Amino acid sequence: MSDVQTWIKETVTTTPVVLFMKGTAQFPQCGFSGRAVQILKACGVDNIATVNVLDDPEVRQGIKEFSNWPTIPQLYVNGEFVGGSDIMNEMYESGELQALLKKND
Repeated sequence: MSDVQTWIKETVTTTPVVLFMKGTAQFPQCGFSGRAVQILKACGVDNIATVNVLDDPEVRQGIKEFSNWPTIPQLYVNGEFVGGSDIMNEMYESGELQALLKKND
């Protein structure tokens, strides 16, 4: 396992809710990342742990390989890959995401 893969694994397993995104929660750098942050805030997650993949090309590529998912943002809850903004939106609308996040309170 590469150093980047090891770091990603440690990050998703030690942080209960983490969003790999373009930009930061305060300044998203793409619409999908911005939407993902809005969804998390709507679920009551105020202190969103984020990783800005634009800061490090290795992390940007590494997270895609780690999850076997081609796009960013990517949400992880308790070390499990949840999905990107479309999946987050569907789960939010059904109430599934709120239930998943509530377990972490």
